[in-house]
Amino acid sequence: MSWWPKALENRLLYKEYMKTLYIVRHAKSSWESPDLDDLNRPVIENGIRKTKKVIDFLLNENVGVDLIISSHALRAIETARLLADGLGYQKSDILINTNIYNSDEEHMLNEVYALPNDKDNIMLIGHNPTFTQFANFFLAKKIDFLPTSAVISISFDTERWEKIESCIKKVNFVAFPKRIK
Repeated sequence: MSWWPKALENRLLYKEYMKTLYIVRHAKSSWESPDLDDLNRPVIENGIRKTKKVIDFLLNENVGVDLIISSHALRAIETARLLADGLGYQKSDILINTNIYNSDEEHMLNEVYALPNDKDNIMLIGHNPTFTQFANFFLAKKIDFLPTSAVISISFDTERWEKIESCIKKVNFVAFPKRIK
């Protein structure tokens, strides 16, 4: 028997993946001003509280990120800043991607394929229904709805983002704020 399958099995057992993606839905936002444009809706206090709960969970899981990419909607940017602060990531290094806001699953896959290969741990912050559909593309056990401030972590046994669809992958966690203790 070849050594390669055993070596691959060991990498899977010890989480030695090359790339990890964090799919995050923005924090709960305000609907109080009906005349406010959707792009400009801010995060509310409840959203901040839930995001801080998620940050504590991420720190407990030893999560570190090399790159945070956010939709250009205010609620996503504010969520990205909260996460950056909590994870020790420079807020000035957050990339804003206007393509995330009004996207679909296929477009999100193309965005991920184009990620820089020198970044191994990337966090994407965006919106539903796209992020639920995008996450379900990788999940064996599908979710009905990705709640606000939720994060899904998936690792891929590859060195290149454009190969994530065809490589071995592992769901590290699905963390919904209401389920975190």
